[in-house]
Amino acid sequence: MFGIGKQKILESKLEIYEELSKEMLDKLERAVSSIQENSNRVAVVLERHENRLDEGDRTNDAIMQVVKRVEERMEKIEKKTEENSKLLIIGAAIFTTVITIVQILPNLGLALTTTQASSIIPKVEAAQVNGLD
Repeated sequence: MFGIGKQKILESKLEIYEELSKEMLDKLERAVSSIQENSNRVAVVLERHENRLDEGDRTNDAIMQVVKRVEERMEKIEKKTEENSKLLIIGAAIFTTVITIVQILPNLGLALTTTQASSIIPKVEAAQVNGLD
């Protein structure tokens, strides 16, 4: 009998351990399931975040291309402006030179138009016209 009593005690302890093991296994399965759900949620959040980063990179690339085009156009405009400024300065210098030469010619005894003696009306002095001589 002594062996049967020990056997019953061992069987009851075994049943207790089995129940504890089942409870612990159940808790572990729930914990693993919860971890998997959280892992899936994190994966979805990371995927969305990566998509946003990719979209941001594409937007930044597009902006940089636009900025490069604007810079190129600005450089072309600056070159044209410099060329036009040079032409304007050259034109002003030529115009000033021509005006100066035209103003100096009469002082040198040269005239742009010649006058004919027959087309000049002689000056009549006031005394002759009035007959006061």
